[in-house]
Amino acid sequence: MNISQQRLKEIAEIPDEKIDTSDIPELDDDFWKDARLIIPESKKLIQFCIEKDVFEWFSQFGDDYQIRMNAVLRDYVAAHR
Repeated sequence: MNISQQRLKEIAEIPDEKIDTSDIPELDDDFWKDARLIIPESKKLIQFCIEKDVFEWFSQFGDDYQIRMNAVLRDYVAAHR
């Protein structure tokens, strides 16, 4: 999809309350029932600091919290490319 930088700027400046989301369904548990975690092939071992509450939230789901954190970061990167 081609969209001009000017149009992207115009869209970004639309206030949230002016955006009609009435045709977008809420994401309930049924939406996520078939979701699956996709783990990237290669990884780089790093060390970084993370806020305690973020760590506690991810780690409450099990020992694979680092995989989950990576998946969230991957989605963020994909959305901002």
